[in-house]
Amino acid sequence: MEGQAGGERSLVLAGRHPVLEALRSGTRPIDEVLIEGETAGTRHRDILALARQAGVRCGRAPRAALTTLAGTRHHQGVVARVAARAYDSLDHLLAIPAARGEPALFLALDQVQDPGNVGSLLRTAEALGVHGVVLLRHQAAGLTAGAARSAAGALEHLAVARVGNLAQTIEVFKHEGIWVVGAITDGPGTMPPWLLDLRGPVALVLGSEGRGLRPLVARSCDVRSAIPQSGRIGSLNVAAAGAALLYEVRRQRSRENG
Repeated sequence: MEGQAGGERSLVLAGRHPVLEALRSGTRPIDEVLIEGETAGTRHRDILALARQAGVRCGRAPRAALTTLAGTRHHQGVVARVAARAYDSLDHLLAIPAARGEPALFLALDQVQDPGNVGSLLRTAEALGVHGVVLLRHQAAGLTAGAARSAAGALEHLAVARVGNLAQTIEVFKHEGIWVVGAITDGPGTMPPWLLDLRGPVALVLGSEGRGLRPLVARSCDVRSAIPQSGRIGSLNVAAAGAALLYEVRRQRSRENG
């Protein structure tokens, strides 16, 4: 339950969407924006205008230098040095649904280790109305530059907490009247998500890429759900499974309100 950055004081955001959203939101300090020299005056005019409006230092750099700084070639000619994203407290997450007048919707990740998957899930969560995401402190990817890149700006608008014990956090959810749904690949007693009533307060729990939910975490959930599959591939990628489950929540709630 913490509100501190995860071991990094600063990081580099790479790509138009992450940099734009960091400038628009104003949620954390930005030290510098660097633009590829050949594209500075055309493609990134909006980024330069926002940076200057916010008093952020702007500079130009060759593409090779941006690639080295970003650690990837996929930076679209723009990077920014920013303060590392601080984690929110679990109490902060729990207060968000009531403030918005909505039934709670949380996403918890059990040892998901690929920053790309974490970032993709954060992007989907923000797009589909999740109130907050819970990450594990150990043996799991945090809010790194890679996760921020895949999140494509969602980190600036989504509450994220980091906890040491997910089973205990699930008990906190239950105490708050939140129904906890664990996503597993298959097994006895599982139900497809469209047979569950997901219109009330819900927390979805997704497991790691290889092992899925750990046994104690799975047992702590109120119900376990599996997405039926008819193809030959054994299971969905965790980011794809999360997107399918979150969309089903959105579908059910939209029908109720429509």
